[in-house]
Amino acid sequence: MRDTHPFKVLRCDSVSTNEFEDQVVVEEPLEVRVNNHSIGITMRTPGDDFDLAVGLLRTEGIIQRFEEVGTVAYCPDEQDANLRNVVNVTLVDSRRSVHASRVRWATSSCGLCGEAPLESIRRNVRPLQCSMSVGREVVSCLPGRMREHQSNFNRTGGIHAACLFDASGRLLLIREDLGRHNAVDKVLGAALRSAIKTTESVLMVSARLGFEIVQKGLMAGVPVIASVSAPSSLAIALAREFGLTAVGFVRDGSMNIYSHPERIVHAL
Repeated sequence: MRDTHPFKVLRCDSVSTNEFEDQVVVEEPLEVRVNNHSIGITMRTPGDDFDLAVGLLRTEGIIQRFEEVGTVAYCPDEQDANLRNVVNVTLVDSRRSVHASRVRWATSSCGLCGEAPLESIRRNVRPLQCSMSVGREVVSCLPGRMREHQSNFNRTGGIHAACLFDASGRLLLIREDLGRHNAVDKVLGAALRSAIKTTESVLMVSARLGFEIVQKGLMAGVPVIASVSAPSSLAIALAREFGLTAVGFVRDGSMNIYSHPERIVHAL
C-alpha cells in the first residue's frame, strides 16, 4: 500500500506558472471487522492498518488487552482488490458478540467521534490514579521531537501525527495519518501490540485536542495528553472529570495546562 501519491500540479505565483510533481497523502476507506462482523468504516491513510484496527478496538472498549486478540488479518479474496481495505480481528473468545450499532461512514477529520456519549464513558472508564509526572521543559520539547520523525509530513505537508513519549521525553512510538483520531488509534494500537505501558507515557498530537482524542487516551489509560493546538470545552471537561492532564498550545517554550497540572513539574 502507498501512503502518498504523485500528482502533476501547477504552482502559480505573481510572476510565473510552473508544473511540478507533488506528493499527496492517500485517503482510502478501511472497514474494521470483529469475528467477521463489521463494526465501522473510517477514511484513513493506508499503512499500520493492524495497529489502527487494534487501537480502535481498545479505545472503543471492545478489548482491554492484546491477549484477547486471536488474529489480525486482511480479508483474503483474490477476486476483490478492495478487500485490502478490510481488516478482520478475531477474538480468542469466538463466542463473544460485539455491539455493531456504531457502524457508519466516517470522515478522516472526525472518524467515529461523537458516538460514545459521556454516560457511556462513565460506565466504562474509571478516573485515572496515575502518579506519573513530567517536567515542563520535557513537554516543551515534544513538538520538535515529533516533527523530526514526521516523514510523511515532510513529503506532503498534509498529515497528522501522534506520538508516545516516556517521562524523560524519549520517543516510544510515532504513527501518521490524515485523520488525527486514526493517528491516535494507530499509536495506541501499536503500543498494545508491543506491550508498551501507555499508563506511563505522554501522548503528543499534532492537531486540535478534541473530545474524541481525550476519550481515546482515557480508554488506554494515558495520564498526559499534549497538543500543539487548542482543546475543546468538552475535552477539558472530560479530562478534568477523569483525572487526565490536558495540555494545549505547546509552542515556542510555552503551554496552557487545562486540567490536573500537578503532573507537570514546576507548573504550579
